[in-house]
Amino acid sequence: MTSLNDLGWNAEFQKDFDKLSPKSCVPARLIRDNKITYGALFVDDEGDVCEREVVMSGKVYHDASSDAELPAVGDWVALELAKDEDGENMIRARLPRQTCFSRKLPGKSTMEQVIAANVSVVVVVTDAGSDFSPRRMERYFMLIRRSGSKAVVLVNKSDLFPFEQNEEAAQMIRDLSEDVDVFVTSAAKNEGLEVLKNYLQPGVSITMVGSSGVGKSTLVNQLLGEDFQWTSDVNELTGKGRHTTTARELILLDDGGILIDNPGMREIQMWTDEQTLRESFSDVEELASQCKFHDCKHGNDKGCAIRDAVESGELDMGRYESYLKLDEEIEKLEKRQKKLRQLSERRAKRDHRVKARNLADRIDLEKEDNPEWR
Repeated sequence: MTSLNDLGWNAEFQKDFDKLSPKSCVPARLIRDNKITYGALFVDDEGDVCEREVVMSGKVYHDASSDAELPAVGDWVALELAKDEDGENMIRARLPRQTCFSRKLPGKSTMEQVIAANVSVVVVVTDAGSDFSPRRMERYFMLIRRSGSKAVVLVNKSDLFPFEQNEEAAQMIRDLSEDVDVFVTSAAKNEGLEVLKNYLQPGVSITMVGSSGVGKSTLVNQLLGEDFQWTSDVNELTGKGRHTTTARELILLDDGGILIDNPGMREIQMWTDEQTLRESFSDVEELASQCKFHDCKHGNDKGCAIRDAVESGELDMGRYESYLKLDEEIEKLEKRQKKLRQLSERRAKRDHRVKARNLADRIDLEKEDNPEWR
């Protein structure tokens, strides 16, 4: 018999469900986004896990202030089951997320893209070869920190590289953050996968992310014990593989735990804030606090602790440049968001003025804005 807890349910979700949901609804977790419909899991009265195709109610859609507020894979929802075979299973509410791993949509967009909702652990898969990039890891760690999840890194495909190269890559990642667990694995040889099983406890949700071709799908296959995902070879010249996971999907594992698999991610654009940047680069912040002048520009200023640390080798120049680049990227995102809010406010005021073209309309608008006048 399976309980809701095996799907990731807990007391906090129960409280939110009791507040938001009509009595006719049951808790369900979204496992697949089919663009128009969703796949959802729930537990019936006999304790069996059931899967249904479900749709979103108009209220849920209109209440969302952005696409990121719409239901996503990993979300818990209040589901009203159809009374007959021809009826629709309807999402009546989305429960508040306890964690949310997301990024900014690629390009010049100011919109958030939800990668996985309500996951406890985010596993980043890389290798010690062409995919290895400490700067990309810093981006992942910032997004994971903001999400509220635990960060784990697998330096995979260790069978393709010398022992020293794998260990050096792993140590470089450990040096970036003391909060991250780093392991060297080889999915092809089924080595080190016990590491993942240690995190996949009953009711615990994890998601796996990384570039295409680093072995995520092979890792999923190993965990499931079957060829759940089609895998393809990596081009020996480019070090890149084809996308073998084409859509996000939540998988309930037989041995306990929940896995959300993701397609390969080419861009890791920031969806975070200045506070998370400061926390993620606490070493740089600590050095900055030691500068002689509080408004030090960290260039040719006298008594600059950061410049001294770079020159002495205490602070890696690449890490400091990454800090500056991320700081600039976050600042640009905040400026774009502010400009978008201002534009929306101007449009709302314009629409309000257009609507109030005569005295009768203005009186009606005043009544709408001031209910006590009615």
